[in-house]
Amino acid sequence: MIDDTDRQIIAAMQGGLPLVPAPFAKIAARLEMDEGDLMARIAAMKASGVIRRIAAAPNHYKLGMTANGMTVWDVEDARIAELGAQVGALPFVTHCYERPRALPDWPYNLFAMVHGASGDEVEEKRAQIAALLGAACRGHDILYSTRILKKTGLRLKERN
Repeated sequence: MIDDTDRQIIAAMQGGLPLVPAPFAKIAARLEMDEGDLMARIAAMKASGVIRRIAAAPNHYKLGMTANGMTVWDVEDARIAELGAQVGALPFVTHCYERPRALPDWPYNLFAMVHGASGDEVEEKRAQIAALLGAACRGHDILYSTRILKKTGLRLKERN
């Protein structure tokens, strides 16, 4: 359960952090509270699961990365944790995760999103992932984005 102060903090952050060198200081000032207290409340909300994470959600198209592909991989189950961590650590992979297969139609269990200025760039990155996975990979594909979806985080409903 969150109190009124936590609700005010979430409402102040839900539209995005201010683009200033010290965004949390600016939010704290707007809420007339100490920045340390704000950070402690955010940490407590993260610890309790109210907030899972605070992260950037860039618009890749505006950054010139118009070729965006979710690479999907059929990786040996015994090695997926090890190899998934390695794939996720690649500088060009924005997110990487394991999902259960949906056999017989969908054999893929490792997903890694890559972005590029061209399809060729995405293919080069896919080849690097394939080389890393080596013989542990039994198959793969790329699902290219056709449009950008609206990205939003936690939103609070207005109180009645």
